Amino acid sequence: MCSIAGLLYKTGQRPQHLAMTTGKAITEMLDGTVHRGPDSAGWGLYRPIREGEYRVRFFLDGKGAANAEESLEGIRAGLQDRGAEIVEEKRTDPMYAARIRYGGDIQQFSFEMGRIAEIVSVGKSLDIIKDVGKPYEIVPNHDILDYDGTHGLGHTRLATESGVHPNTSHPFWAPGFADVCAVHNGQLTNYWIMRRRLERKGMEFQTENDTELIAVYLAYQMSQGATLEDALKQSLDDLDGTYTYMVSTTDSIGYAKDKLAAKPMVIYEDDDLIALASEEVGINRLFPGKALVTREPPPLTYGIWSLS
Repeated sequence: MCSIAGLLYKTGQRPQHLAMTTGKAITEMLDGTVHRGPDSAGWGLYRPIREGEYRVRFFLDGKGAANAEESLEGIRAGLQDRGAEIVEEKRTDPMYAARIRYGGDIQQFSFEMGRIAEIVSVGKSLDIIKDVGKPYEIVPNHDILDYDGTHGLGHTRLATESGVHPNTSHPFWAPGFADVCAVHNGQLTNYWIMRRRLERKGMEFQTENDTELIAVYLAYQMSQGATLEDALKQSLDDLDGTYTYMVSTTDSIGYAKDKLAAKPMVIYEDDDLIALASEEVGINRLFPGKALVTREPPPLTYGIWSLS
């Protein structure tokens, strides 16, 4: 059991009736449903795009390095060797984040850097932050409550099939594809079948987490000319299991729900925003004391919302 959350401002501006930053709002939704997943938490935040720059974030996990300091030196050297100029950097263990200027092939860059250290995210806009602990235990180290962007995803995790570690936390990005992010509640039963199919098409994976597979699957479909809506629709045929997932890109968020609909998700929508959460209590945190009209999507459905 986990909790997922998503928030998007339709006009690209935080509406006046939401009296909190975007980071605060997503954190509140996660905190309201933390009983579903107290082991770890994460955010996929979409920050302003800076022309010619990417945001990159790594785990200081070693990958052959003796310690975090050696891992950091290896990451910096890897960036330099690939012609990436570090504009700004910040180390907040267990992660290292940087803004870089880079004009080469981002997929090849991502695959190569992923062999040096585990990449948390790469994007012109996307920045994934995740760690072990409850949401409000994590936010002070990463200035999440100060974030006030256009949209984002969130997740809290109850570990059931793997240990409690920063790199088993959600969200997951799609290695090789900037700005695609996914969160997921459930389990894919055809994980290995789908992974091998994608690997034969040249895709790479950093973990054995099925949420990463969802992100890679959707990114691959879009790389072949599908729209995000097309990819969501096709996933209902291709992905087996019990799941509800959310996905985000630079300008959209979407969801898909399997035919059993055993994993809950509710939606609140008004003229200015769309909010999605595993339980209504998460959305209620956005508008304390107000009666909200929400809905739960039926089985075997998908949906998408974009910035106008």
